[in-house]
Amino acid sequence: MVNPQKNVSLNDTVFPVIEVPAVFTNNNMWTKNTGHKFIVREDTKEVLSCMTDEYKMVSNYEVIEEVAPIMKKSKAQFREAQIFGNGSRTKWTWHFPDIKVKVGKDDVLNPEINIWNSYDGSTELSFTAGAYRIVCSNGLIIGTIIDRKRNRHSVYNTNLNKISEQINDTVNKCNTVFADSFTQLIETAVKPTSVPRIVKELPQQAIEPFVRYCGRTDIKNYWDLLNAFTWVTTHALNRKHESTHKLENRVYPIINKLAAVA
Repeated sequence: MVNPQKNVSLNDTVFPVIEVPAVFTNNNMWTKNTGHKFIVREDTKEVLSCMTDEYKMVSNYEVIEEVAPIMKKSKAQFREAQIFGNGSRTKWTWHFPDIKVKVGKDDVLNPEINIWNSYDGSTELSFTAGAYRIVCSNGLIIGTIIDRKRNRHSVYNTNLNKISEQINDTVNKCNTVFADSFTQLIETAVKPTSVPRIVKELPQQAIEPFVRYCGRTDIKNYWDLLNAFTWVTTHALNRKHESTHKLENRVYPIINKLAAVA
């Protein structure tokens, strides 16, 4: 993957793009029946991708036009934007400083929403809300996924026409989780059966590190158990494996379900 550009502004991500039919010559006659099209960045004239006609382009401009007013109304602060592949893929991050929960001494969480879009089909149009904080002196960040929505770039996917509805729902979940769910995790004592339940979810190589972590940490409530589960996915598993990220996405729902029935 191409390294992201540095210090990219929000305006830098809304460069103009157009779709150009992919054509070829046959007996000196032009035809447009290839079933493909080029996605071209107009300001640089660079071809970002060649996609089938079933690919539905959603421009960065369309995304920001829908998202920005909602973020402003929600008092979210724009944190950063990153462009990959000369504009083929874009990631935006908003931070919510007014939504917070204190989970310990000098340990406060705020939610962030990350939005991805692409012109080459390598990533879906996605909205991911998470709770993040630095947990190590080397800057390692633990993330807990609160909500994730993925939208395949397809002409058959009607959800691509519901950007405002989706981002509104994600913002609302940030408020709900921080106001209710995280507080419940902190205030609910761990049942003895919950730790073995987490062990069953772990791959073999992560069980021993998880047990050691629990042995040296006082697991009093479900917030402590969430930290233990998150720690093992961050420290004891290979971050390059897709299975690690799939397990990481299940951490919060599993812990939240255990706390709800405790």
